[in-house]
Amino acid sequence: MSKQWQWSSAWTLLLFLIFFLSSTTTSTTDYACKFSQSHPFCDTSLPTLTRARSLVSLLTLPEKILLLSNNASSIPRLGIPAYQWWSESLHGLALNGPGVSFAGAVPSATSFPQVILSAASFNRSLWLRTAAAIAREARAMFNVGQAGLTFWAPNINLFRDPRWGRGQETPGEDPMLASAYAVEYVRGLQGLSGIQDAVVVDDDDTLMVSACCKHFTAYDLDMWGQFSRYNFNAVVSQQDLEDTYQPPFRSCIQQGKASCLMCSYNEVNGVPACASEELLGLARDKWGFKGYITSDCDAVATVYEYQKYAKSQEDAVADVLKAGMDINCGTFMLRHTESAIEQGKVKEEDLDRALLNLFSVQLRLGLFDGDPIRGRFGKLGPKDVCTQEHKTLALDAARQGIVLLKNDKKFLPLDRDIGASLAVIGPLATTTKLGGGYSERISYAFGCYDVPCDSDDGFAEAIDTAKQADFVVIVAGLDATQETEDHDRVSLLLPGKQMNLVSSVADASKNPVILVLIGGGPLDVSFAEKNPQIASIIWLGYPGEAGGKALAEIIFGEFNPAGRLPMTWYPEAFTNVPMNEMSMRADPSRGYPGRTYRFYTGGRVYGFGHGLSFSDFSYNFLSAPSKISLSRTIKDGSRKRLLYQVENEVYGVDYVPVNQLQNCNKLSFSVHISVMNLGGLDGSHVVMLFSKGPKVVDGSPETQLVGFSRLHTISSKPTETSILVHPCEHLSFADKQGKRILPMGPHTLSVGDLEHVVSIEIY
Repeated sequence: MSKQWQWSSAWTLLLFLIFFLSSTTTSTTDYACKFSQSHPFCDTSLPTLTRARSLVSLLTLPEKILLLSNNASSIPRLGIPAYQWWSESLHGLALNGPGVSFAGAVPSATSFPQVILSAASFNRSLWLRTAAAIAREARAMFNVGQAGLTFWAPNINLFRDPRWGRGQETPGEDPMLASAYAVEYVRGLQGLSGIQDAVVVDDDDTLMVSACCKHFTAYDLDMWGQFSRYNFNAVVSQQDLEDTYQPPFRSCIQQGKASCLMCSYNEVNGVPACASEELLGLARDKWGFKGYITSDCDAVATVYEYQKYAKSQEDAVADVLKAGMDINCGTFMLRHTESAIEQGKVKEEDLDRALLNLFSVQLRLGLFDGDPIRGRFGKLGPKDVCTQEHKTLALDAARQGIVLLKNDKKFLPLDRDIGASLAVIGPLATTTKLGGGYSERISYAFGCYDVPCDSDDGFAEAIDTAKQADFVVIVAGLDATQETEDHDRVSLLLPGKQMNLVSSVADASKNPVILVLIGGGPLDVSFAEKNPQIASIIWLGYPGEAGGKALAEIIFGEFNPAGRLPMTWYPEAFTNVPMNEMSMRADPSRGYPGRTYRFYTGGRVYGFGHGLSFSDFSYNFLSAPSKISLSRTIKDGSRKRLLYQVENEVYGVDYVPVNQLQNCNKLSFSVHISVMNLGGLDGSHVVMLFSKGPKVVDGSPETQLVGFSRLHTISSKPTETSILVHPCEHLSFADKQGKRILPMGPHTLSVGDLEHVVSIEIY
């Protein structure tokens, strides 16, 4: 053992004192390369990798260890300040991570709708503009020492089970939709493009801020029964991994160019995600990930303490570093890396590799380029946070995502000019702040005093209030007491006595009522869907700071709703399905109904993509091919075999493995669609193109989303749009071995009730 590893207890204590005294945000007067430009890592003319290697070479081993935590310590002798890696920006800058503070010149940031509602807009440009606005506010707050530059978002796990408390944070249940959201969010946040006046980054190396794809992978259970995210082993087939769980992460890395990947708490097929060389190697070696890999917070400790995968603390450190993880959110590696090195389980080169990845991202962010105020983003400050432009964007995002679930006899919109009175009732009644023209004619009653609604003591007042009003809006649903991180639901019904409140108020009202549902997760509101006294149902999600105004605009017809559900709304009976069952495909032999619209075979309250408008629409396919030939894209070695099988009718060719096709992009085709607005109101409309392929092998999807387009339509006029289809990606799925296959034969493309068949053939 070399002398440099024989540290005294006093020196170790000093290291920890330095760590815990480090500030969580960097002041604008405390930046790297402030006093000396002589170090190569301060030389902006050198390549990023050269600068990163130089910095690693200058560090002592004790210093290296202190940089392996999210709260990275300062290195005073090199003029490097402390840095907090953990900041959160899921739908706006937030205090969930210690890197953000609102104690200073910036007291708050713009609050955009929660991700699940933004996803319901099915609008790529909106997602990009929202992320770009968040990035602008992040840089502005960094410049005044109130935020870091590394943000651990987006959450792109699939909303696999409707009970998941964090499903609200995700773009929904469909891998194609989640992939599209991931790409736009990351591009917007990292500065590849932006909204008006945003600073646009025009090269692959520079980052405005850093985005992080999380949680890799198959993480969608927090606390259910005996299972928690800390001890849960997600048993996932290679088939489901390939065509369901992994596509959003692959897209986030390959197309979004994310600079961070977070490994999840759970095990995947018996191996903790953060200790899986297979998973982390897949991201780096096959998908080409360039950035740093962080653990979820205390996930390294979990490898030893909860999952018992590692036999010792030192083994846990060794496992994650050798798997390819770079930084630990938490203090576990600070406390146990020294002894892991002393025991020979970790080498200094393992730390060097991790630090090289970390410094490379910090260099791309400009953290070693001197005074940030003199840099390309230096003019951003408090004036760029909560701007009118961002407030307008938050309102537009809420408008675009809100989903009209039911509207019997076109009950909505209401006419605000008739001077009618309005009652707003329910445990969440005052959260909507409807205002508008009814601001002096609105009465409120809670009915339930909180969301759990364990008592009906307030029902009488609510019913009396409803009787006196011309129109009634009931606001019910969920909040953080029902669904959140570390807390999954056990029921899909409205909490407590909320259902009774809704029905009682509806029965008492002189006119049919409007039911507004708040919350991220699906709800079984079959009772309301069937009740003629409940004329309209609106899903508001968690709409952010402008949700009340957006809701009022829809109720009174100032905005024509166009949101679509990004997840299936299951009946309460679905709660009989074990939440720990990760299989996507249905299995009738054991009564398993499958999951998500792609494979689920049971009944639905509302389906994926459901959403009404004040207008009706019709479609027409303007152009689309009827046949796609693979003859020129099949690799030479496979062509002869496949053609021989076809010509000699050996057993037929049901599918072609995608890896046997070359130049897949040459198979791409566009589907041109005309949309006619048949209503009396202009408004946006989401065109969703689905495909149903031949059932060539077990596990074929029932249907799957191929593409989508949100467009503005004019009353009584047609509007055209085009959706690009990549057969190797959009019309394929995985076989049981996890290999992508493209089924031969007829593929039925559908928009609404309109269908078009495209046949895929060998020649």
